Amino acid sequence: MSMIHSSFSLKIPFLQTYNKGDGNMETLNQLNFARIYTLGRISQVNEVAWDTQPPGFNNTIRWNVGHIYVNTEMLTQQAIPSYEVVYPEWVPLFDRGTKPNDWALEPPTSEELISALQEQTERIKAVLGNKLSNTLIESKSIGNLHEMKTVEALVQFMVWHEGVHAGIIHALNHATSKE
Repeated sequence: MSMIHSSFSLKIPFLQTYNKGDGNMETLNQLNFARIYTLGRISQVNEVAWDTQPPGFNNTIRWNVGHIYVNTEMLTQQAIPSYEVVYPEWVPLFDRGTKPNDWALEPPTSEELISALQEQTERIKAVLGNKLSNTLIESKSIGNLHEMKTVEALVQFMVWHEGVHAGIIHALNHATSKE
């Protein structure tokens, strides 16, 4: 079984970190850390595992990788309404509630998804960096459990969300390697 990273070079960027004294910038450091972790998990994925959906899982590795990307884009647009989503054609494939069995479009390749993730973090940090303390035009709620009112709160949610899906990617890779 070939590993995905053997067919191309995985570039994990050394992304800029911010002064430790600036608490708001620590949130962006966490976003950076989450992405490095996710890319590391993806680098361990077997090529054949990208589109395998083992019993007990709702989606595939490809879907989870695309979902991380799309969710980050959509939350950035919620934080900054003038932000234009990069790869808007991916939203119908990877938005919440979608699944590979329903895809009518050809999904992006693993290389396209990885490249998009690699370039996304610096762009998002540049867009949101000096706006973390801004109040959202419309707050975002997760049911009755949690309400986010600032850009920083949305970025913190992005970090948590990415970590959840990176864990699912790891579990899917492990489950498919046993098949």
